Amino acid sequence: MKPLQDAEIEARLEKFEGWTYNENAIHTKLEFENFKEAFSAMTRIAFEAEAQQHHPNWFNVYNNLEISLSTHDAGGVTDKDFKLAEKIEEIISA
Repeated sequence: MKPLQDAEIEARLEKFEGWTYNENAIHTKLEFENFKEAFSAMTRIAFEAEAQQHHPNWFNVYNNLEISLSTHDAGGVTDKDFKLAEKIEEIISA
């Protein structure tokens, strides 16, 4: 799988509110009502990531969750990252 070009990544990100592209990955920062809600979202995302065999880099403190997606073996952002980002958006919108 080949990494996407910067212009294509930026164009695809237009449909993802709150996501940015830098340092060879796409990123979002989410804020939840409390730790329980953040952890619940992380658990749902973890099950989806495992199903896709594509795992995010993430960082959680209390009600904040930062997620970065990059396809490491491809050396950049690929379709796999956008597929998982789309599922993440569905999960947090539910």
